[in-house]
Amino acid sequence: MEVQLTDDQAAFVRQAIEDGRLERAEEAIKEALLLWENKERRRAEILAALDQSEASFARGEGRRITSQEERVALASEIKRRGLARLAAEENR
Repeated sequence: MEVQLTDDQAAFVRQAIEDGRLERAEEAIKEALLLWENKERRRAEILAALDQSEASFARGEGRRITSQEERVALASEIKRRGLARLAAEENR
């Protein structure tokens, strides 16, 4: 496989080699692919979580939040439950 970099990309890679962050240009491609793979994995996880949330809501397991007051109340409830959970963990 052959990869064509823009002039700016090639300069960026050369600078990384000169600075000692990379030994060879191929390392830049491997690093870029690793970052891309991680990004795509995270994207898939988010989409799966969204699908699960939508399915849960369709089953009537969720609640619709439509106002600022409802958002504030939900945040307070979540905070209260979290603090209660922490306190319970500390008492174990």
